[in-house]
Order: sequence, then structure tokens, then C-alpha cells
Amino acid sequence: MHVVYPGSFDPLTNGHLDVIQRASRLFEKVTVAVLENPSKRGQYLFSAEERLAIIREATAHLANVEAATFSGLLVDFVRRVGAQAIVKGLRAVSDYEYELQMAHLNRQLYPGLETLFILAATRYSFVSSTMVKEIARYGGDVSKLVPPATLRALKAKLGQ
Repeated sequence: MHVVYPGSFDPLTNGHLDVIQRASRLFEKVTVAVLENPSKRGQYLFSAEERLAIIREATAHLANVEAATFSGLLVDFVRRVGAQAIVKGLRAVSDYEYELQMAHLNRQLYPGLETLFILAATRYSFVSSTMVKEIARYGGDVSKLVPPATLRALKAKLGQ
């Protein structure tokens, strides 16, 4: 089965990477779909191309993982790449409430499309891209929260 793991990944965290690695063991092919949202230009720390490069470097050891950008409806991207399901990582109950709503909407738009949830590993359940960026902007150590590719990109971007 081919699955899509969508997100902004701004930046990729160890929590994201954990979900990708676990999905790669469960499914034949995983496409990490990087959202390119034109209405949020200027709000991202990294461009879509930079986020793709980070993901590709961090997942280079996973032969069945690829990364691509998308904009517009996720279901259109899923159809275009020929995937059968969406994979989402859940950290907390608040994630579940939002993701449940999105799963139902996506299924309404694309009948038969399944959304599969992977629970975050406990050690990453508190990690978010927003918090990583905030800590990094103030010079805090995020080395235990992100893969080496992200750490290098953060240091370069923030001039550290």
C-alpha cells in the first residue's frame, strides 16, 4: 500500500521522522507531502524547497520514502500520486479532534480514502515545529528534538 504523510514540516522534527520511519516499515511506499500554502508565504521559516531538502536528507536511509510538495487539496495530491491512504501522527487528544474532522472531510471529498493514525512516541509527544523554531530563534539547544539535517539548516538559517 502507498500512503501519503502530509504536513508543513517547518521544520522536520524527530517526531515527524519517527512517524515516517514507522510508516516505512508498515507500508510499501510513503510519500512525505510538504504543504506549499501560498496564503502563508512569509510565515514559514523554510521555503518548500528547503523543507524538501531537509526531509530527503533525513530519510535518505529509507528506500521506500519519497518527498514532494503540494498545494491545494490533499485529496487531489493523493489521487495524483496514486496513494491509497493518508497517514497522520497524533501527539495529543487535541490533535485527534482536528485530524478526525479532516479525515471525515477528506473521505467526503474522496470516498474510500482512509486516514490512518500513528501515535507519537512518548519521547516526542511534546515536540512541535512551532516550539522548535521558538527555542532555536532564542539560541536554545534543539539537538535532541530534530534530526541532524534540520539542526544544520536551522543553524544556517538563523546564523548560529
